[in-house]
Amino acid sequence: MKLLLVDGYYYAYRSFHALVGLTNPKGEPSGAIYGFLKALRRMQRDLSPGRAAVVWDMGMPARRTTLQPEYKAQRTEMPQDLEAQLPRMRELITLIGFSSVSAPDTEADDLMASYATAARLKGWESILATADKDLFQIVCPEIRVYSTNKADLATPKDAFALLEADAVARKWGVTPAQLGDLLSLVGDSADNIPGVSGVGPKGAAGLLSKHGSLNAVLSNIEMIESPKLREKIAAAREQLVQNQEMVRLDLDLPLPIAPDNLLISPKFDELIPALEREGFRTLREEMAKEAEKNARPRQGDLFG
Repeated sequence: MKLLLVDGYYYAYRSFHALVGLTNPKGEPSGAIYGFLKALRRMQRDLSPGRAAVVWDMGMPARRTTLQPEYKAQRTEMPQDLEAQLPRMRELITLIGFSSVSAPDTEADDLMASYATAARLKGWESILATADKDLFQIVCPEIRVYSTNKADLATPKDAFALLEADAVARKWGVTPAQLGDLLSLVGDSADNIPGVSGVGPKGAAGLLSKHGSLNAVLSNIEMIESPKLREKIAAAREQLVQNQEMVRLDLDLPLPIAPDNLLISPKFDELIPALEREGFRTLREEMAKEAEKNARPRQGDLFG
């Protein structure tokens, strides 16, 4: 069984910026909706998942905001044209057959990690459609990251890539298990998580390669060769311990919908008129053909 987990806001923003100016017959912005639906259909063709869910942020966990009150505080508000599309986007995502899941005070990456962990325990494979670097911490043979970015493709002819541990090594110079420690050392300006001054990804990867883990570094600071780096790590000890908790993913959150209930099940009777209202002619025709195909009786149905 293959479970596809889609990072909702990542694909919403990506689609919004890719299709600026597209409107429906009523003059309402619709580019983000169209781009998102096309991305989901592409994932279905590329991956043939048996189960799937689009996962959304719904607030932030107290364990992070308590430790660092400025966590993500600098992020700008959502563009109005994107915000206006979200209700129709979520409706159409559901109509096209994907479950839409979220949980109060929970970020999408934690919920995706919990779903992937639950799926792994069931013997399933999980594919994460995301650009969130935190999720690369859980990459393993049963959990991979879907990417269509040219930089991730093995050859120019490839349509997509499924990123594994070797991709983590290429991107950051560490193993997936070490990635959280690297992010703790470097920090994350996008999330307002401060790192160690003067320590970049290369330096952090070197430390972890030599010592194995951040806990080992903090337990043996005197083993760091550079006096300046020794001093910086010692001064940042408390911050680094906090950062480890900040970047740690939750792996056992309660799941809003059980994995077995994440079947992809289009609601064609509602979907096709909704696509017509949005003016998505090509997508409407595609789904109409699929509905017709699904409605045809199979040979076994005809002859009992």
